[in-house]
Amino acid sequence: MSTRVLGLVRASHPEPAAAVTVVAALLAAGAGHSVAGVVAVALTVLASQLAVGWSNDLIDADRDAAVGRTDKPVTTGEVARPALAAATAVAAVAVPVLALAGGPAAAGCATLGLVSALLYNRPLKSTPVSVLPYAVSFGALPAFVVLALPGSPMPPAWLVAAAALLGAGAHFANVLPDLADDARTGVHGLPHRLGPVGSRLAAAGLLLAATVALVFGPPGPPSWAGLSAVAAAVAVPAVGWYAGRAAAGRSATAFRAVLVVALIDVVLLVTSGRVV
Repeated sequence: MSTRVLGLVRASHPEPAAAVTVVAALLAAGAGHSVAGVVAVALTVLASQLAVGWSNDLIDADRDAAVGRTDKPVTTGEVARPALAAATAVAAVAVPVLALAGGPAAAGCATLGLVSALLYNRPLKSTPVSVLPYAVSFGALPAFVVLALPGSPMPPAWLVAAAALLGAGAHFANVLPDLADDARTGVHGLPHRLGPVGSRLAAAGLLLAATVALVFGPPGPPSWAGLSAVAAAVAVPAVGWYAGRAAAGRSATAFRAVLVVALIDVVLLVTSGRVV
Protein backbone atom coordinates (compact mmCIF):
# COMPACT_ATOMS: atom_id res chain seq x y z
CA MET A 1 0.00 0.00 0.00
CA SER A 2 2.77 2.44 0.93
CA THR A 3 4.52 1.72 -2.40
CA ARG A 4 1.31 2.43 -4.29
CA VAL A 5 0.71 5.69 -2.44
CA LEU A 6 4.28 6.81 -3.05
CA GLY A 7 3.89 5.86 -6.70
CA LEU A 8 0.71 7.92 -6.99
CA VAL A 9 2.50 10.89 -5.46
CA ARG A 10 5.37 10.57 -7.93
CA ALA A 11 2.95 10.13 -10.84
CA SER A 12 1.14 13.34 -9.93
CA HIS A 13 4.09 15.50 -11.06
CA PRO A 14 4.47 16.68 -7.46
CA GLU A 15 6.81 19.61 -8.01
CA PRO A 16 4.63 21.65 -10.39
CA ALA A 17 1.47 20.47 -8.60
CA ALA A 18 2.75 21.82 -5.28
CA ALA A 19 4.02 25.03 -6.87
CA VAL A 20 0.73 25.81 -8.64
CA THR A 21 -1.25 25.03 -5.47
CA VAL A 22 0.95 27.32 -3.37
CA VAL A 23 0.66 30.06 -6.00
CA ALA A 24 -3.14 29.73 -5.97
CA ALA A 25 -3.25 29.89 -2.16
CA LEU A 26 -1.05 32.99 -2.09
CA LEU A 27 -3.17 34.61 -4.76
CA ALA A 28 -6.34 33.79 -2.83
CA ALA A 29 -4.89 35.34 0.32
CA GLY A 30 -3.85 38.44 -1.61
CA ALA A 31 -7.28 38.73 -3.19
CA GLY A 32 -8.92 38.88 0.25
CA HIS A 33 -10.28 35.37 0.78
CA SER A 34 -10.96 34.19 4.31
CA VAL A 35 -8.94 31.30 5.70
CA ALA A 36 -11.74 28.94 4.68
CA GLY A 37 -11.75 30.48 1.21
CA VAL A 38 -7.99 30.05 0.83
CA VAL A 39 -8.29 26.39 1.87
CA ALA A 40 -11.14 25.81 -0.61
CA VAL A 41 -9.15 27.39 -3.44
CA ALA A 42 -6.04 25.37 -2.57
CA LEU A 43 -7.93 22.07 -2.40
CA THR A 44 -9.68 22.74 -5.72
CA VAL A 45 -6.43 23.59 -7.47
CA LEU A 46 -4.64 20.62 -5.90
CA ALA A 47 -7.36 18.24 -7.10
CA SER A 48 -7.10 19.71 -10.59
CA GLN A 49 -3.31 19.34 -10.61
CA LEU A 50 -3.57 15.73 -9.44
CA ALA A 51 -6.12 14.89 -12.14
CA VAL A 52 -3.98 16.45 -14.86
CA GLY A 53 -0.72 14.86 -13.68
CA TRP A 54 -2.19 11.39 -13.28
CA SER A 55 -4.00 11.64 -16.60
CA ASN A 56 -0.75 12.65 -18.28
CA ASP A 57 1.18 9.64 -16.97
CA LEU A 58 -1.70 7.30 -17.79
CA ILE A 59 -2.01 8.50 -21.39
CA ASP A 60 1.76 8.57 -21.93
CA ALA A 61 2.46 5.18 -20.32
CA ASP A 62 3.21 3.39 -23.60
CA ARG A 63 5.36 6.26 -24.87
CA ASP A 64 7.28 6.47 -21.60
CA ALA A 65 7.92 2.73 -21.68
CA ALA A 66 9.14 2.95 -25.29
CA VAL A 67 11.82 5.51 -24.39
CA GLY A 68 12.81 3.79 -21.13
CA ARG A 69 11.53 6.40 -18.65
CA THR A 70 12.41 4.84 -15.29
CA ASP A 71 11.17 7.93 -13.44
CA LYS A 72 7.55 7.12 -14.28
CA PRO A 73 5.84 4.90 -11.66
CA VAL A 74 3.33 3.45 -14.11
CA THR A 75 6.13 2.16 -16.36
CA THR A 76 8.12 0.66 -13.47
CA GLY A 77 5.08 -1.11 -12.02
CA GLU A 78 4.80 0.95 -8.83
CA VAL A 79 1.27 1.94 -9.86
CA ALA A 80 -1.07 -0.15 -11.99
CA ARG A 81 -2.92 1.57 -14.81
CA PRO A 82 -6.40 0.81 -13.39
CA ALA A 83 -5.41 2.41 -10.08
CA LEU A 84 -4.06 5.46 -11.88
CA ALA A 85 -7.24 5.73 -13.96
CA ALA A 86 -9.42 5.51 -10.84
CA ALA A 87 -7.36 8.17 -9.06
CA THR A 88 -7.63 10.45 -12.09
CA ALA A 89 -11.42 10.09 -12.18
CA VAL A 90 -11.82 10.80 -8.45
CA ALA A 91 -9.62 13.90 -8.62
CA ALA A 92 -11.39 15.20 -11.74
CA VAL A 93 -14.85 14.83 -10.17
CA ALA A 94 -13.62 16.53 -6.99
CA VAL A 95 -12.67 19.74 -8.84
CA PRO A 96 -16.16 21.15 -9.59
CA VAL A 97 -17.49 19.83 -6.28
CA LEU A 98 -14.82 21.64 -4.27
CA ALA A 99 -15.03 24.75 -6.46
CA LEU A 100 -18.77 25.12 -5.77
CA ALA A 101 -17.79 26.55 -2.38
CA GLY A 102 -17.02 29.74 -4.31
CA GLY A 103 -20.22 29.72 -6.31
CA PRO A 104 -21.31 28.45 -9.74
CA ALA A 105 -19.25 30.99 -11.73
CA ALA A 106 -16.07 29.97 -9.90
CA ALA A 107 -16.90 26.29 -10.33
CA GLY A 108 -17.43 26.78 -14.06
CA CYS A 109 -14.09 28.55 -14.37
CA ALA A 110 -12.23 25.86 -12.43
CA THR A 111 -13.86 23.18 -14.58
CA LEU A 112 -12.86 25.04 -17.75
CA GLY A 113 -9.25 25.08 -16.59
CA LEU A 114 -9.34 21.35 -15.84
CA VAL A 115 -10.98 20.37 -19.14
CA SER A 116 -8.52 22.51 -21.08
CA ALA A 117 -5.56 20.84 -19.37
CA LEU A 118 -6.99 17.36 -19.97
CA LEU A 119 -7.46 18.21 -23.66
CA TYR A 120 -3.77 19.06 -23.80
CA ASN A 121 -2.92 15.56 -22.57
CA ARG A 122 -5.04 14.21 -25.41
CA PRO A 123 -5.33 15.16 -28.25
CA LEU A 124 -3.77 18.66 -28.41
CA LYS A 125 -0.25 17.84 -27.18
CA SER A 126 0.87 16.80 -30.66
CA THR A 127 -0.68 19.68 -32.62
CA PRO A 128 0.41 23.21 -33.61
CA VAL A 129 -2.01 24.61 -30.99
CA SER A 130 -0.44 22.71 -28.09
CA VAL A 131 0.23 26.00 -26.30
CA LEU A 132 -3.47 26.96 -26.23
CA PRO A 133 -4.54 24.69 -23.32
CA TYR A 134 -1.71 26.04 -21.18
CA ALA A 135 -2.80 29.61 -21.85
CA VAL A 136 -6.47 28.82 -21.15
CA SER A 137 -5.84 26.79 -17.99
CA PHE A 138 -3.37 29.25 -16.47
CA GLY A 139 -5.63 32.17 -17.37
CA ALA A 140 -8.56 30.41 -15.72
CA LEU A 141 -6.65 30.05 -12.43
CA PRO A 142 -6.73 33.71 -11.25
CA ALA A 143 -10.18 34.11 -12.77
CA PHE A 144 -11.39 31.25 -10.56
CA VAL A 145 -9.71 32.75 -7.49
CA VAL A 146 -11.36 36.15 -8.00
CA LEU A 147 -14.76 34.74 -8.97
CA ALA A 148 -14.75 32.66 -5.78
CA LEU A 149 -14.78 35.86 -3.69
CA PRO A 150 -18.11 36.95 -2.16
CA GLY A 151 -20.21 38.58 -4.86
CA SER A 152 -18.17 36.92 -7.66
CA PRO A 153 -16.41 40.09 -8.89
CA MET A 154 -15.04 40.14 -12.42
CA PRO A 155 -11.33 39.33 -12.57
CA PRO A 156 -9.13 42.11 -14.02
CA ALA A 157 -8.24 41.54 -17.66
CA TRP A 158 -4.55 42.28 -17.02
CA LEU A 159 -4.41 39.56 -14.35
CA VAL A 160 -5.96 36.91 -16.60
CA ALA A 161 -3.73 37.95 -19.51
CA ALA A 162 -0.59 37.78 -17.35
CA ALA A 163 -1.47 34.29 -16.14
CA ALA A 164 -2.21 33.12 -19.69
CA LEU A 165 1.16 34.44 -20.88
CA LEU A 166 2.91 32.75 -17.96
CA GLY A 167 1.19 29.46 -18.78
CA ALA A 168 2.19 29.70 -22.43
CA GLY A 169 5.80 30.31 -21.39
CA ALA A 170 5.64 27.36 -19.03
CA HIS A 171 4.59 25.11 -21.91
CA PHE A 172 7.72 25.85 -23.92
CA ALA A 173 10.01 25.51 -20.90
CA ASN A 174 8.35 22.31 -19.69
CA VAL A 175 8.76 20.53 -23.02
CA LEU A 176 12.44 21.37 -23.50
CA PRO A 177 13.86 18.32 -21.63
CA ASP A 178 11.56 15.97 -23.56
CA LEU A 179 12.08 17.17 -27.14
CA ALA A 180 14.27 14.22 -28.16
CA ASP A 181 12.08 11.57 -26.49
CA ASP A 182 8.94 13.15 -27.92
CA ALA A 183 10.39 13.12 -31.43
CA ARG A 184 11.07 9.38 -31.11
CA THR A 185 7.43 8.71 -30.18
CA GLY A 186 5.69 10.96 -32.69
CA VAL A 187 4.82 14.02 -30.59
CA HIS A 188 5.00 17.22 -32.63
CA GLY A 189 3.52 20.09 -30.65
CA LEU A 190 4.37 23.72 -31.23
CA PRO A 191 7.65 23.61 -29.21
CA HIS A 192 8.82 20.62 -31.27
CA ARG A 193 8.11 22.53 -34.45
CA LEU A 194 10.04 25.57 -33.22
CA GLY A 195 12.95 23.50 -31.90
CA PRO A 196 15.09 24.08 -28.78
CA VAL A 197 16.28 27.58 -29.68
CA GLY A 198 12.85 28.78 -30.77
CA SER A 199 11.24 27.31 -27.68
CA ARG A 200 13.74 28.98 -25.36
CA LEU A 201 13.16 32.33 -27.04
CA ALA A 202 9.37 31.86 -26.91
CA ALA A 203 9.47 30.94 -23.23
CA ALA A 204 11.70 33.89 -22.36
CA GLY A 205 9.54 36.36 -24.27
CA LEU A 206 6.29 35.07 -22.81
CA LEU A 207 7.62 35.11 -19.23
CA LEU A 208 8.82 38.67 -19.67
CA ALA A 209 5.46 39.70 -21.19
CA ALA A 210 3.60 38.12 -18.26
CA THR A 211 5.66 40.03 -15.72
CA VAL A 212 5.31 43.30 -17.65
CA ALA A 213 1.52 42.81 -17.68
CA LEU A 214 1.52 42.33 -13.90
CA VAL A 215 3.71 45.38 -13.30
CA PHE A 216 2.15 47.84 -15.75
CA GLY A 217 -1.41 46.45 -15.97
CA PRO A 218 -2.84 47.71 -12.66
CA PRO A 219 -3.70 51.42 -12.29
CA GLY A 220 -0.95 53.70 -11.07
CA PRO A 221 2.80 53.84 -11.65
CA PRO A 222 4.88 50.67 -11.28
CA SER A 223 6.77 50.19 -8.03
CA TRP A 224 10.49 49.57 -7.65
CA ALA A 225 9.61 46.03 -6.61
CA GLY A 226 7.69 45.63 -9.85
CA LEU A 227 10.56 46.88 -11.95
CA SER A 228 12.85 44.51 -10.07
CA ALA A 229 10.49 41.66 -10.95
CA VAL A 230 10.81 42.59 -14.63
CA ALA A 231 14.59 42.38 -14.29
CA ALA A 232 14.23 38.99 -12.58
CA ALA A 233 12.01 37.76 -15.42
CA VAL A 234 14.92 38.45 -17.75
CA ALA A 235 17.71 37.08 -15.57
CA VAL A 236 16.21 33.96 -13.97
CA PRO A 237 15.27 32.10 -17.19
CA ALA A 238 18.64 32.93 -18.73
CA VAL A 239 20.48 31.50 -15.73
CA GLY A 240 18.17 28.48 -15.64
CA TRP A 241 18.64 27.62 -19.28
CA TYR A 242 22.40 28.06 -19.07
CA ALA A 243 22.46 25.68 -16.09
CA GLY A 244 20.22 23.25 -17.97
CA ARG A 245 22.60 23.15 -20.93
CA ALA A 246 25.52 22.47 -18.61
CA ALA A 247 23.72 19.59 -16.88
CA ALA A 248 24.06 16.07 -18.20
CA GLY A 249 20.99 14.30 -19.56
CA ARG A 250 17.42 15.48 -19.05
CA SER A 251 17.19 18.65 -16.99
CA ALA A 252 14.11 20.36 -15.56
CA THR A 253 16.10 23.50 -14.77
CA ALA A 254 14.29 25.56 -17.39
CA PHE A 255 10.89 24.65 -15.97
CA ARG A 256 12.09 25.37 -12.44
CA ALA A 257 13.09 28.82 -13.68
CA VAL A 258 9.48 29.31 -14.77
CA LEU A 259 8.27 28.34 -11.30
CA VAL A 260 10.67 30.85 -9.74
CA VAL A 261 9.39 33.64 -11.99
CA ALA A 262 5.79 32.64 -11.20
CA LEU A 263 6.42 32.79 -7.46
CA ILE A 264 8.15 36.17 -7.83
CA ASP A 265 5.12 37.46 -9.73
CA VAL A 266 2.65 36.19 -7.15
CA VAL A 267 4.66 37.62 -4.25
CA LEU A 268 4.69 40.93 -6.12
CA LEU A 269 0.92 40.79 -6.49
CA VAL A 270 0.27 39.86 -2.86
CA THR A 271 2.60 42.48 -1.42
CA SER A 272 1.38 45.23 -3.73
CA GLY A 273 -2.25 44.75 -2.71
CA ARG A 274 -3.40 45.14 -6.31
CA VAL A 275 -4.83 41.70 -7.06
CA VAL A 276 -8.36 43.05 -7.53
